[in-house]
Amino acid sequence: MAKNSPQSIRGTQDIFGADAEAFAFVVETFERVRKLYRFRRVEMPVFEKTEVFSRAIGETTDVVSKEMYSFEDRGGESLTLRPEFTAGIARAYLERGWQQHAPLKVATHGPLFRYERPQKGRYRQFHQIDAEIIGAGEPQADVELLAFADQLLKELGIEGVTLHLNTLGDADSRENWRAELVEYFRAVKGELSEDSQERLEKNPLRILDSKDPRDRKFVAEAPKIDDFLTDEAKAFFEAVTSGLDAADVKWSRAESLVRGLDYYRHTAFEFIPDEGSEAASKLGSQSTILGGGRYDGLMESLGGSATPAVGWAAGIERLAMLVGEKEEPKADAILIDDDRLSNERAVDWPIKIVSQLRKNCFGASIVASGKRSKRFEKAARAEPKLMLLLQHKDYEGLIMRVLAQREDGSGYSDIDVLHEAQFDTKTAAKMRGWLDQAD
Repeated sequence: MAKNSPQSIRGTQDIFGADAEAFAFVVETFERVRKLYRFRRVEMPVFEKTEVFSRAIGETTDVVSKEMYSFEDRGGESLTLRPEFTAGIARAYLERGWQQHAPLKVATHGPLFRYERPQKGRYRQFHQIDAEIIGAGEPQADVELLAFADQLLKELGIEGVTLHLNTLGDADSRENWRAELVEYFRAVKGELSEDSQERLEKNPLRILDSKDPRDRKFVAEAPKIDDFLTDEAKAFFEAVTSGLDAADVKWSRAESLVRGLDYYRHTAFEFIPDEGSEAASKLGSQSTILGGGRYDGLMESLGGSATPAVGWAAGIERLAMLVGEKEEPKADAILIDDDRLSNERAVDWPIKIVSQLRKNCFGASIVASGKRSKRFEKAARAEPKLMLLLQHKDYEGLIMRVLAQREDGSGYSDIDVLHEAQFDTKTAAKMRGWLDQAD
């Protein structure tokens, strides 16, 4: 590294090699599964007007008050790099007339930005996958979204994870519960942590998910949402849990799992590693892998009409950590260009052959630099399935030797040879047979 070369910004990352392959595997699996569930792809702006997030996420949240990357553009307008996807999708739903597609199932992925303290699996520029169903108020929408998440984690090969589920009730249930919680915690306010004392007036439900020991002893005896559920809210939650059982999605009730903002309703959920599982050893037993909930009141906070909606998000970096390193796929073939090839026609053949292979969906590359004696070694280190050695023989003209890796991995052996007149017609046609021999 040059002494005066630029350095990366704290909290960012350069992803390469096996880590990049794991990242790509997460995204590719997400794209494949979302198509199975018929979620439509959307692309959202990386920055929005600051009010989109302050109104949607809430002025009192840490995200808005401490973590957003906000700035004024040259026109004096306050803009913010997106810290999450839902607010921007909600803005587009209202602005672009997406109501005509309701119920709308959309999914996206990309970079997000929060000014947090960098730590294992957490960055200031990070990446998430996101799925939303907007305009569907039935519990079946929650079940479908959760089944999508469950299948995604299974197809990523992530085991030892359980869906933790709670209900926040409808608006009436939540308001009555909130009032009782405020009264309960106000009686012990002086014994709560400083954060919870502040939350008591602004966001009392968040006290329930505090990890501070000073709070936990009171949280255990705090009023439970089940005591305040209306008949309608109770029936909604029962329909969700029944649907999850029918979809064979393992779940566990988590009475302290909450969402603090008033527009959240009914279902709240997180996928969390089981204690003692491999996922827990990598992330910690309380590290949320994927989370979300129903936010039926969000559209109204952005100036729209009441619109039911439910969604989830998951960090790609965290999922990639659980997936583990993925090897970069080996080339089907590497063509080694003999540096003694001098006439124009012979020099063009490597490009023609490799182009032909790629057009027929075979992964191929060329080694054409360095000393001739080192080219074979360079290609062998990449461990391709086949090596195609282009040579000029005095009595045969231009030939291509086809070599396959030996079963014991000790090197490569000749399995075929083509002469120049066969390059155009035979190379791609015989490729599958050569690969079968190599396997």
